[in-house]
Amino acid sequence: MTAAMSAKVWERFPAGAPRGSWPAEECAARLRAEGKPATVVMDLESDAFLVVVPSDED
Repeated sequence: MTAAMSAKVWERFPAGAPRGSWPAEECAARLRAEGKPATVVMDLESDAFLVVVPSDED
C-alpha cells in the first residue's frame, strides 16, 4: 500500500543548467540546513527540477 503525500513546490529550476551546476540540489541543501525536509524531483512535462517540501495542510 502506498500513502499519498501532499507537497508544496518551494522553487523551480530549468533542467538546462550549465554542466557541473546543481542549483536545485543546492537550494534543497540550504532548506535542509534550516530544518525543512526538502527534496528535489524532476517535472518531465515542464523539463524542470522542483524543490518540494511536505505541505502543512492535511
